[in-house]
Amino acid sequence: MQAQDVLYTLSVWAIPLVLAITLHEAAHGFVAWKLGDPTAYRLGRVTFNPLKHIDPFGTIVLPAMLFLMRAPFLFGFAKPVPVNFRALRHPRRDSVLVAMAGPGTNLLLAVSSALLIHGALLMPPVASVWLVENLKNSLLINLVLAVFNMLPLPPLDGGRVAVGLLPPPLARPLARLERYGILILVGLLFLLPWLGRALGRDVNVMSWVVWRPVVFLLDLITTVTGLK
Repeated sequence: MQAQDVLYTLSVWAIPLVLAITLHEAAHGFVAWKLGDPTAYRLGRVTFNPLKHIDPFGTIVLPAMLFLMRAPFLFGFAKPVPVNFRALRHPRRDSVLVAMAGPGTNLLLAVSSALLIHGALLMPPVASVWLVENLKNSLLINLVLAVFNMLPLPPLDGGRVAVGLLPPPLARPLARLERYGILILVGLLFLLPWLGRALGRDVNVMSWVVWRPVVFLLDLITTVTGLK
């Protein structure tokens, strides 16, 4: 692949990925601020500036690894927005709302991207092709982020939603998994598929539990927005 092809491919993937991750994290901080916790706001994390949210591994290294490995989907994560849950006006309920703000924002971005494709198609050909590629990738990336982050495993948003909704006897042991959450995810994303390939078995659990809902939502959104 020539250098200009690499740069073009990176531009149509990196821009929507960084925007998706940045707005995801900013949404967490914004909702926490409005519900009584100004921690993220005071630290400058309620902002559209991606430099405030970038995590070297999650925003750069992990997506690059998935891209080079030709993974079935591309995603990443930013530095978690700090939230003082005890400062929230209704800690148990509001912690769920703060957690859902990120994936909810990604769903809104996915729908917005689908709608904007109609306008991009009316632009001059060169600009239109580049914008449509960005918007298509934005649609896919935001759906992957929304679905992936709603998996019920702390520190993912879905894990925090589950902790906030489950009765205490079930919520407490789930919450204690947070310190091991990243290790579990790395195992599910990389080690388990590698082991499966070595044994000649398809054990890519993350592909099953993420990709299938993404395909369903993608079909739904493209139908509703008139792209199909």
